[in-house]
Amino acid sequence: MSNMDLALKDMMVIEGAIGAAVVDYSSGMALGMLSSTKSLDLQVAAAGNTEVVRAKLRTIEQLGLNEEIEDMLITLSSQYHVIRPMTGRKSKGLFLYLALDRNRANLAMARHRLRGIEEDLDV
Repeated sequence: MSNMDLALKDMMVIEGAIGAAVVDYSSGMALGMLSSTKSLDLQVAAAGNTEVVRAKLRTIEQLGLNEEIEDMLITLSSQYHVIRPMTGRKSKGLFLYLALDRNRANLAMARHRLRGIEEDLDV
């Protein structure tokens, strides 16, 4: 089993997880994905969230901020969507995407676990 497969499985055992993906934001393509529901199209989510990441990175650059994004949170009425750009030398240009059921998820714990998964993942 690959390192990415293990990372995706680790993401899916986070309480409330309904979908997980590792996405290349230069192409918008998911390199790997897992879901527990048919109602979440991870291909569409990967492409759409690529635009979110690109826009935020562009804005940070235009503002002249010397900052890195830790994660981005999108809250919906029934879900949380967490986007975590990867910072490793070999994984630059990728982000982790985690969709959570808002009623079952502990957002602080999910963010903490996602940070650990990102640190351990070598793509």
